Amino acid sequence: MRRRIRSAAFPVRRHSVPQLLVDGILVALAYYLAFRLRFPDGLAGRNDRYGDLLTHTIPWVIPVTLIVLAAFGQYQRLWTFVGQRDYEAVVKGLVVATLVIEGAIALLHPVTSTVAFQATPVNLPGSVIVMFFLLSLAFLIGSRFLVHLVVEGRVRTFRAAKGARDALLVGGGDGGRLVVRELIRNPQLRLRPVGFVDDDPRKLGMKDEYGLKVLGTTETEDLARVLDEVEPDEVVIAIPSAPGTLRARVVAACRERGIQVRTTPTVFELLKDSAGHLNVTRQLREVRVEDILGREPVRMEIERVGAYLAGQVVMVTGAGGSIGAELCRQIARVAPRSLVLVDHAEDNLFEVLRELEEERHFRMAVPVLADCREEERMREVLTEHRPSIVFHAAAYKHVTMMEVNPVEAIRNNALATRVMARIAAETQVGTFVLVSTDKAVKPATVMGASKALAEWAVEAAALRYPATRYATVRFGNVLGSSGSVVPIFRRQIAAGGPVTVTDGRMKRYFMTIPEAVQLIIRAGSLSEHSGEVFVLEMGEPVPIIELAETMIRLSGLEPERDIAIEIVGARPGEKLHEDLFNPYERLQPTPAQKILRAAREPLDPQSVERIFGEINLLVLEGDAAALAKHVGRLSDSRESDPRRSTREATPGVSRLPT
Repeated sequence: MRRRIRSAAFPVRRHSVPQLLVDGILVALAYYLAFRLRFPDGLAGRNDRYGDLLTHTIPWVIPVTLIVLAAFGQYQRLWTFVGQRDYEAVVKGLVVATLVIEGAIALLHPVTSTVAFQATPVNLPGSVIVMFFLLSLAFLIGSRFLVHLVVEGRVRTFRAAKGARDALLVGGGDGGRLVVRELIRNPQLRLRPVGFVDDDPRKLGMKDEYGLKVLGTTETEDLARVLDEVEPDEVVIAIPSAPGTLRARVVAACRERGIQVRTTPTVFELLKDSAGHLNVTRQLREVRVEDILGREPVRMEIERVGAYLAGQVVMVTGAGGSIGAELCRQIARVAPRSLVLVDHAEDNLFEVLRELEEERHFRMAVPVLADCREEERMREVLTEHRPSIVFHAAAYKHVTMMEVNPVEAIRNNALATRVMARIAAETQVGTFVLVSTDKAVKPATVMGASKALAEWAVEAAALRYPATRYATVRFGNVLGSSGSVVPIFRRQIAAGGPVTVTDGRMKRYFMTIPEAVQLIIRAGSLSEHSGEVFVLEMGEPVPIIELAETMIRLSGLEPERDIAIEIVGARPGEKLHEDLFNPYERLQPTPAQKILRAAREPLDPQSVERIFGEINLLVLEGDAAALAKHVGRLSDSRESDPRRSTREATPGVSRLPT
C-alpha cells in the first residue's frame, strides 16, 4: 500500500508534493501581480504601505491558500486524472481562501500606517483581492487543464502510425469515446478511428472532441450504407452492454463485406485482467457466439435473489463441474456461513477450492471427496455438515457416452438423485434443488431418461417428505459446459475442420452458464409448493448448422471455403428438436422475470416406486441391454408415465400441448 503524508488539516499524497509546490508558486505570483496591477506606479513612495502589506502577508497567504485547497481534496489525486469536480473544488477553495485572507488582514492588522501621530491599519484593497482571486483561478485551473491536455494527447497532432487500419466504432457514448482516446494515445496500435454509428438517432451528425462524427444508426439499412461509404478495415463494438440483437446485426452486416468485428470487454472482464491493466484497446476481444444468439441474457442481482443463502450452510454436489463450479462462485458472493463442495473427482474439487480461496478470498469452503451414489457416505456427509440448502448438480451429461454406458448413467443420474433426495429429508435439509435438462422432456436417449427419472424421484420425495421443500430446474444446452457442442466446434475449427453436424435440421435451445446458475439459485426461494419444476424462457431454438457457420465466420474464416461442414447423421434416439415442457405440463408465470413454472398433475407414488424398483434391480444385475430397453420405454408416456393413472382418475384436467 502506498505511503502518504498525512495530517488532519492537510491531506496530501506523496506523489502530489510537486503539484503542491507548483500551486504555491502560482498563488504567490497571483498575489504579487494583483498588487502590481493595482498599483502600476510601483509599491514605493506614497504606496509604500501596500508594499509593506505585500511583504508582511505573502509568507502566510501562500500556505493558507494551499491548506484550504488541500481541505477541498486538491492534492489527493494526480492532475492527469482531474475532472469537472476538481475544477469546481478549485473555485470553491479559492473563494474560501480569499475570504479567509481578507478577514485575517482586517482582524489582525499586520501593517499599520501613521497619519497625524495616529496608527491606521492598512486593509487589503478590494480591487487587489478581486484580482488575486481571478488570477489564482486562471493560474490553477489553467495549469491543471494544460497537464490534462498534454496527457490526453490533444496538443499533439492526431496521427496514426504508418499502415494503420481504419476502424468504425459502434457506440458514440462513453465506451466509444474511451476507445478513441486510447487509439489517439497509442498510435502504435495502428488503428485509425473514422467515425461512429449509434443506436440513438438523436446523436446523428454529432461530433466528439476530436471531430469524429456519428455517421449513422445501427439499423440494418443505415448500417449497410455507412459500411459501404466508409469501407472500414475493422468495426469495434464499443458498447459493452450491447444487446445480442444489435451485435447480431453488426456481425451480419460486416460478415457480408468481409470486415473484422471486435468488441470491448465489460467491466467484469476488465477486472479479471490478471496484470491489472485497464488499457481497453488491448483487451478488445472477438465477438463470441453467445453475444449473437438473438436472445437478451437474463440478468439477476445475485446478492438480492440469493440473499436467502446468507449465513446458511449450503451444499453443492458436482461442485467441480461447469455448473457446480459456477454455483460455488455465485453462492460465495452472498456470504454463506459454510459452503460444502462435494465431488468425486479430486482434480476438479481441488481447482474450484483453489479458485474460491486464492482468487475470490472465500475461506468458508469445505471440500468433501464423496460419490453421491454411495448412500452411507452421503448420509455421513449430510449428518456432519447439516446443510440448510442442497443444490444437486452432480450428473453425467455426455449423451453418446451415456448411450454406451446405460448402467452408470442410471446409477449416477437417477438412483443417486433418489438417494440424495431421501437423505436430505432424513437429515432435515430445508431446501433441495435438482439441476435437470430439457432432454428429460419426452426422453429419447438414456441420458434423457436418467434425468426424467431424477425429476420423478425429486417429485416423489416432495410428496413423501413434506418437511423438506424440493424444486427442479430445467434448461437447455449451456454454452461452454461439459457436453456442450460449442467447445467441440471450437476444437474442430482450430484443427482446420471439418465441423461435424449431425443433421442440418437440428435445433437446440442455448443459455450461458451464469444464466443457468442464476435460475438455479432463484428457484431455491421461488417455489410455492414442494416438487415444482422451473424453466427459463429461452427464446427461439438455434439451428445447429447456423451455429456452426457463425462460429466459423467469427474465427475469420468462411464456411465450406476455409472450413468444411460435414453432416454425419443423427445418433440413435437423438431428436431434431428439444422441448422444454412435457405435453401434460402447463406453462404458468412466476414472480421472477423470464422464469416459468411447469404445472402438472401429481405423481402416482406407487408407479414411481414400481419403476425405480425394476430399474434398481437391473442396475444391480448390470444388465445394460435390458436396462437400456427398459428406460427407452420412458419416451412412451402412455406406457410408463407415472401420471397416467392420476389423469384417468381426473377427467376434468386436460393435457395441454407444449
